Amino acid sequence: MSEITPVFLPERRRYALDDDGKVIGATHFREFTGSAGTERIFFHTTVDEEYGGQGLASVLVKFALDNTIAGGAKIVAVCPYVKAYVAKHAEYQPHLVATTPEHLKVLPRA
Repeated sequence: MSEITPVFLPERRRYALDDDGKVIGATHFREFTGSAGTERIFFHTTVDEEYGGQGLASVLVKFALDNTIAGGAKIVAVCPYVKAYVAKHAEYQPHLVATTPEHLKVLPRA
């Protein structure tokens, strides 16, 4: 079995899980300039069904949030998974920005 690794794909506006060249999960974001400076709005996270139950979404979201903070941006948690993750991990609270209608306007329509 190959090693699954999280990667940052800024040109695709997502973080992904890579399994030997195959993307098997992703958390999508949009950049936003707000009152807190650069904010990264996380709005959708998925992991392929056959990889479910392995804790990979958690690995992916932790990587994405840590990378966002390291880059000096704030976190806007719109995605239900990201919201739940930051609610369980208090270390991310100082880096959160509350979701506003302006944030939602920049997200793609479902």
